Amino acid sequence: MKVKARMQCIIPSCSKRYNINEMRTQCDCGNLLDIKYEGNFSKKLCEIFYDRRNPRGNIFNESGVWRFRELINFINEDSEDYDEYCKVFVSFDGAEGRTRPYEMIKVAKYVDMPPGNVFFQPEGLNPSGSFKDNGISTGLTHAKMLGVKEAICASTGNTSASLAMYAANEGIKATIYVPKGKIAPGKLSQAFQFSADIFQVEGNFDDALQVVLEKGAHGAYIMNSVNPFRLEGQKTIIYRILEYFDWEPPDWIVFPRGNMGNCSAFGKAIMELYKWGWIKKIPRFVSVDAAGANTFFKMYNGLYRDKPLRWNGGEVNDKLIHSYYEYLDKERIKPKTSATAIQIGRPVNIKKGLRSLDFTDGISTQVTDKEMEDGVAIVGSNGFDCEQASAACVAAIKQLVKDEIIRKDDKVVGILTGRLKDAQMIVSYRSNSKNQFANPPKTYKRT
Repeated sequence: MKVKARMQCIIPSCSKRYNINEMRTQCDCGNLLDIKYEGNFSKKLCEIFYDRRNPRGNIFNESGVWRFRELINFINEDSEDYDEYCKVFVSFDGAEGRTRPYEMIKVAKYVDMPPGNVFFQPEGLNPSGSFKDNGISTGLTHAKMLGVKEAICASTGNTSASLAMYAANEGIKATIYVPKGKIAPGKLSQAFQFSADIFQVEGNFDDALQVVLEKGAHGAYIMNSVNPFRLEGQKTIIYRILEYFDWEPPDWIVFPRGNMGNCSAFGKAIMELYKWGWIKKIPRFVSVDAAGANTFFKMYNGLYRDKPLRWNGGEVNDKLIHSYYEYLDKERIKPKTSATAIQIGRPVNIKKGLRSLDFTDGISTQVTDKEMEDGVAIVGSNGFDCEQASAACVAAIKQLVKDEIIRKDDKVVGILTGRLKDAQMIVSYRSNSKNQFANPPKTYKRT
């Protein structure tokens, strides 16, 4: 099956189109781009996707990204012609995307929901330890199509780890820009391990990203989530959720906010599947901010100038966004949270994220660092691993159930976006008897 793809401006009043062989992350009008596919896709593909779970020696069928290749076939190669697509597809030996929802009985009790109604998908099971591998595999595929020799990114840790790992495996140079002193050592060590070139930027993630965007304007290949080809891979997180539930969507999908790449990708996946008639129900999204990095929460909920920020058919209130960012600069307000993966004050995918929340009747909420730390601990008590940012969805579900926004008979999926790479965090938490799930080490005296 061949598919014709293009890039297109996300703003309906513009909708300018570009060839997929161009290296760009935004439209001439300054807005971001989507990958668009011509025609409809038959739901009979579900049978093919399921059949590929027996990979028969094909690593791209093992991959939880490329197993769904018809729905992300921007390379326009025959999806059944292995000799053709294997020359271009980037995969870590089929290891990315082997995730699905799990019941976690102790977590369900903690959020006050029946175990069979709340599920969590641990994307930390990906090779580099986070959901980023889903998107890096497709983003680097596009880079490979164009013959790119070097890819760059700004990162709070997980993107750098994923890009460095996949780029090393492909023989592509990875150059990483990180906020100095604001990245977990476990994440930074991965970028070092995989031989990336690392630059430390004075400031926070937003400052590091600005450096990368400036370099992208001069021809560098960017692997941050402004890259629409990267977001195509992150759509497969939704495909795996829906496949698990026989393509019947849950009532809610909950995830940490960050740079809004997942919100954007998830929304695009749902919009496409709804358009093609694969799903009849639209799940509601919950985008979760850390309370110390809650710029989106405040704008979305009208806590700045009493004007809720919305998609508004693509006519987003840019003046409101710029005004709020100017206010942050004037007051010297910087995002501050121990959940460094979502310590992002100016989400670059804000408009795509607004579009996704609009389509899904979604909401934005916030949780505290302490609530996220409790979430990490209770997930660990169930035998799974997640970082603080991931546990934002646990804390949010607990609060939304308490507030009766999520009903106990709803079906809910939370996305645990990455595993814990800051070992000291959980050691400190468990050792402190004041914490809810403390389990300090005991002294053993030999007699």
